[in-house]
Amino acid sequence: MTINRDRLKSGLVQTIIYAILFVGALWAVFPFAWMVLTSLKGYAEASAAENFLPTRWLFSNYADAWNQVEYFPRYFANTIFMACATVAGVLTTSTLAAYAFARMRFPGRDTLFIVLLATMMVPFEVTLVPNFIVIRNLQWSDHYEALIIPWIASAFSIFLLRQFFRAIPQELHDAAVMDGCTHLRFLASIVLPLSRPALITSGLFTFLASWNSLMWPLLVTNRPEMRPIQVAMATFIGDAGTQIQLLLAAVTISVIPVIIVYLILQRWFIEGIATVGIRG
Repeated sequence: MTINRDRLKSGLVQTIIYAILFVGALWAVFPFAWMVLTSLKGYAEASAAENFLPTRWLFSNYADAWNQVEYFPRYFANTIFMACATVAGVLTTSTLAAYAFARMRFPGRDTLFIVLLATMMVPFEVTLVPNFIVIRNLQWSDHYEALIIPWIASAFSIFLLRQFFRAIPQELHDAAVMDGCTHLRFLASIVLPLSRPALITSGLFTFLASWNSLMWPLLVTNRPEMRPIQVAMATFIGDAGTQIQLLLAAVTISVIPVIIVYLILQRWFIEGIATVGIRG
């Protein structure tokens, strides 16, 4: 009888947990579903926002959104290049710095790491003007260097990778040193293969931040052909009103690559979040 009560209690608890998770999932998915469905409506129906489902499914909105903006394909290509280059830069600098903080001993290491973590508390707006002045003095405005180079170092990625590198057994390093391994070879041959989940997690966060960048590209670019996809969204907002169905169609197009990247890498991303979070 006690066993049946325990099973009933356990089943009830699991049911409540799954019900809460289901409601949370619906809450998270609803805005995306509303965006996609509204992008398939006509202007009047999308503006009225009375019906959840479109009365007439206008898939042509996606072609109209793509063709309405003159440089839309170029915006898209710029964003892909900028995001991929930024991810490559962040992973390179963060891997080297994180390894130094995690596995190497040098004077002031812990103090420098604390200072590095303190930079995460500085708001983006505080560094906006100084960064812009540097870019202007280097004459990088309207160039890819202005969109990429200021963001190829990330304190968060260094912290994330350091936590993972510290958990790699010291015995592996000692054995590698006995075989004549240098720090660089140990990093490339042993540390990086073992740290794939953490690297993918860092890369995904960087990719998403770069893909959604808006304020900085607006500040350092003047030519339309040098701007990323987020800037293109503003062209659907005019004095005569917002073409909301075309705007949401463009937003849906811009979200698709991010979703594809996440679906491909989600297993390593989840593993990276779960393992890094418990490592000291």
